[in-house]
Amino acid sequence: MKTLNIGLIGFGTIGSGVVKVLEEKKNELQQKTNCEFRIRAIADKDISSPRCVRVSKDVLTKDVHKILDDPEIDVVIELIGGIHPAKEFVINALKNRKDVITANKALLAEEGEELFRIAAESEKEILFEASVCGGIPIIKTLRQNLFADKIESLSGIVNGTSNYVLSKMEENDWEFEEALAQAKREGIAEADASLDTQGLDSRHKIVILARLIFNANIKLEDIFYQGIENIKLEDLRYAREFGYTIKLLAIAKSFKEGTGGVYVYPALISEKHLLSKVRGAFNALSLKGDVVGELFFYGKGAGMLPTASAVVADLGEIVRSPGYQATRLPVKKAKLKIKKIDELEKSYYIRFLAVDQPGVLAAIAKILGEQGVSIGSVVQKERKEKEIVPIVMMTHYAKEKSVQKALAEIDKLPIVKEKLAIRIEE
Repeated sequence: MKTLNIGLIGFGTIGSGVVKVLEEKKNELQQKTNCEFRIRAIADKDISSPRCVRVSKDVLTKDVHKILDDPEIDVVIELIGGIHPAKEFVINALKNRKDVITANKALLAEEGEELFRIAAESEKEILFEASVCGGIPIIKTLRQNLFADKIESLSGIVNGTSNYVLSKMEENDWEFEEALAQAKREGIAEADASLDTQGLDSRHKIVILARLIFNANIKLEDIFYQGIENIKLEDLRYAREFGYTIKLLAIAKSFKEGTGGVYVYPALISEKHLLSKVRGAFNALSLKGDVVGELFFYGKGAGMLPTASAVVADLGEIVRSPGYQATRLPVKKAKLKIKKIDELEKSYYIRFLAVDQPGVLAAIAKILGEQGVSIGSVVQKERKEKEIVPIVMMTHYAKEKSVQKALAEIDKLPIVKEKLAIRIEE
């Protein structure tokens, strides 16, 4: 029986979960792989606090170089998160001829190109199934199982915190702040949840997926992102009246040859679509390939055991297919032009809060018409306090650039006190 010696950097929630799975599934994993997974060392700043699993004190260390410089260690699992010093640890491990497994989406999104180049030069692997959507095996699916497919589109709910907040707003008639506070109480949201609610976490994840989909080097700064902080309970109510719900989507689409779009934004999606049924902190991805057709993935996108499952799955890949070059840079990367957000053409949900007086709707419609934005339907809702009323519109297809230009002009009207536009995904 083979032995795979493992060095684990980071013994927090996920690291503890990995050790727990390796211990509890020891016999099953050996039967499946004919290999013993042996944790040789665990490095963490805190080696004294109790965890959900017990380990020998002999394997615990505060000195990460006892892992990086140990020639007996075959694989380094990096689970500390962040860019630095995680980047330096990964580079050191690769150059010391060790494969690397990571769940660090931010590191891969921001520094992935350099890391994969070093991995190729070192003839070692970086495996990262746990970096996107926890236990959902989307990385392997894109990298291997859909090898023959051109991915035409991928739309996903990849941030559980934001989806939980939107779900609770809709289910309990809560505003954003109340739903977010509940997410924090339940441990679903961090104390500072801005990475989740502003769309930054989703942007990290979609850039990782998009690089696999398009086989191209995509820069993180080229990806448009927008969060959910401005969405109000009334928007969810109005959307439901039109047969939609609102979700924070991460999107990658193929357009004409050599052009793709990668975006993160809240969107109205039909209540008939499977993504609209995804509630709470769950993740889901809807994918369409030119050969396989439509696929749908659903599951827990975070948490100790789902993420640990993905890490252990990568260990299985290493022992089953040593040197299979899963993540090394291809000989030739595709050239991809990213379609800017203002080049899109979509339908829009637009909500205004305006002074309740004659001529308001006509003034708004006039500006929209001047920019070529056609109104499909409009509803003027009940009067609110201080003589302010909501006006809700659904547009026909219009160019993003035209919609934004019209909204900027409408914003100058003293009769308009607030506005919000949300794209509709058909």
